[in-house]
Amino acid sequence: MASIFIEKDRGKLFKRLESRKHLASGEIAAAAREVVNAVRKEGDRALLRFTEKFDNVRLAAKNLRVSGEELLAAAQSVDPSLVKDMKKAIANAYTYHRRQIQKPWEIKKAGVVLAQRVLPLDSVGVYIPGGSAAYPSSVWMNVVPAKIAGVERIVAVTPPSTFEQHPIIAAALSELGVTEVYLVGGAQAVAALAYGTASIPRVDKIVGPGNAYVTAAKREVFGEVDIDMIAGPSEIVILATSKSDPRFAAADMLSQAEHDIYACAICFTDSMQHARLIQRELDGQLAALPRKEIAKKSLDNYGAIVVLDNYKEYIGWVNDIAPEHLEIYSSIPQSVIGKVRHAGAIFYGDYTPEAVGDYFAGSNHVLPTTGTARFFSPLGVYHFQRRSSIVRYSKEELGRTWKSIEALAREEGLDAHARSVTIRMT
Repeated sequence: MASIFIEKDRGKLFKRLESRKHLASGEIAAAAREVVNAVRKEGDRALLRFTEKFDNVRLAAKNLRVSGEELLAAAQSVDPSLVKDMKKAIANAYTYHRRQIQKPWEIKKAGVVLAQRVLPLDSVGVYIPGGSAAYPSSVWMNVVPAKIAGVERIVAVTPPSTFEQHPIIAAALSELGVTEVYLVGGAQAVAALAYGTASIPRVDKIVGPGNAYVTAAKREVFGEVDIDMIAGPSEIVILATSKSDPRFAAADMLSQAEHDIYACAICFTDSMQHARLIQRELDGQLAALPRKEIAKKSLDNYGAIVVLDNYKEYIGWVNDIAPEHLEIYSSIPQSVIGKVRHAGAIFYGDYTPEAVGDYFAGSNHVLPTTGTARFFSPLGVYHFQRRSSIVRYSKEELGRTWKSIEALAREEGLDAHARSVTIRMT
């Protein structure tokens, strides 16, 4: 039985949630920094050493890159019906993300041209985790917006055993046309993408999920390259009432809790009786879950059913939590969405579990976590485009405005700035 909290104490709940923001301990950050620095200095030699140490695989530098034949062979071992489903999901992702393309613009007036140019990044590295659980959906969630943005070079890195354990990853890469793939994972892969080695040329941006060491390494190299975001454990907040089906609420809470022991699942309801029904459903469904030990620890540590008098009271809590996933059941008016300011993705209706967004709807499932939805957005095409300003003044327009420019520059004590204008006018 999961010891899920049923509570009204806002302070206690937020204290528990706050503790999730500090899971990447100083030891993890220090270990990741050591790996990053070694790869930056030693290149391939450090990559191979860490691959043998952490993945128990001895590779030569020439074997780091996956050949086209190896990628195809792994991809062809996947059940064709599963590949068909994956292709549908990828098509939906293309449909959704094409609407996000940013376009250049230009303003012309007498003597002035102001414009913004929009260009794709030159290169992007996609980190693909391996291990006991693989996430092929994350492959297309990261690659599709980069493709639509026009990124020419998309690189994938993944631990050496990924294709053997999860050939669906190879199938996803093949379907998306990603052919530059390297068998390296962990913080060492992030460092290689950021600084480059003899075998792996550097990239301009690193995206994709990973464990605490990967996240710490991304934080370490940020500034040398761009990154998608600093992601923490997954989370869901569900808004329900006594009229909502408790089976749905329990199932959706478990859909997050099974990710890892640090995942967070919270359900709001307006009835203590309803809360007890959800709790009973959680216990029953948990017993049949293959990842029940993980899910139970998650619920024990970070699960909660919050009972408030009315659904209108939920919104303040939600905006303060700023959850990665927010589900609003049909017993609550859809107009409530307009009052939600902070959420990574919002799913409305009894038949829109967040798994729809994770896999098939087409919206991106790379979302801000641990409260960062207050200022981060879901991954999109705009993350793979950069903008440049274009300015052109005629002699006449500079003549009309130069004294204002000079005055402002001198106020800041930048005489050379002022002179660069006055020299043209006097």
